Amino acid sequence: MQIVNVLSFRAGFAIRLLLILAMVCQAASAQPSDTTPIPGPSPLTVEQVVRNLEQMNLRRVEALRAYQATRTYRVVYQGFPANRNAEMVVKVNYLSSGKKEFVIQSATGSKLIVERVLEKLLEAEKEAMGSEIQQRSALTDDNYRFTLIGYESTPSGSMYVLNVEPRRKDKFLYQGRIWVDARDFAVVRIEAEPAKNPSFWTRKTDIVQVYTKVSEFWLPAYNHSVTSIRLGGNADLTIEYTGYKITDASQLSGLEIPRSTLHAEISHAQE
Repeated sequence: MQIVNVLSFRAGFAIRLLLILAMVCQAASAQPSDTTPIPGPSPLTVEQVVRNLEQMNLRRVEALRAYQATRTYRVVYQGFPANRNAEMVVKVNYLSSGKKEFVIQSATGSKLIVERVLEKLLEAEKEAMGSEIQQRSALTDDNYRFTLIGYESTPSGSMYVLNVEPRRKDKFLYQGRIWVDARDFAVVRIEAEPAKNPSFWTRKTDIVQVYTKVSEFWLPAYNHSVTSIRLGGNADLTIEYTGYKITDASQLSGLEIPRSTLHAEISHAQE
């Protein structure tokens, strides 16, 4: 029994690390899709896109002072020593001081996963709000190399598609692809994997994160992570974000877009 518990804890520890990485991905109401970016003429260079993204991310952080939301966490683990699943619904209060308050409204399923994975995740997320980790994980030129691979026109607007490559092996960074809204310069989708394996007990992880616009701010809508566990089996993790309510925010100032750039975007959308 003790051996089984140790192995279960190790699998849970691996899951917890991956969930923490998912939280780092959001530090910036569509469902995941298998969209393949089509290269096309881009109004801006990759340097301009990244510079605007960094500036707008800072402005959003400064303007958004407080919000409330509800999260539903679901974990389905299939493998050794036994299949397990759990669900937890959490009320979240975000404060501009970089703090988050969590109130667990319900928890069902495996007590092991609830206590050693989901509840620990909430504790770890509070710690990850520290300035040092935020700086290490920020989507900036200091932490990543960016390559512009496409410019897409979608029903919800135009998007720049960039490959992101971490400048160092760090468990709080990821490598993959991001979609950036061409007007708001906000990340609306991430498809990635960890830059560094967060645990010996994991072999491969794929993460998809999508965002939704709430008032002037882009906030997480859905996260899905699939992980292969070295002990055998897979962990399927989802987080759904609903019920957003902005409770304190200042007006968000945008970036000035040159007329030539705006004309290029409109022309491209009409092609």
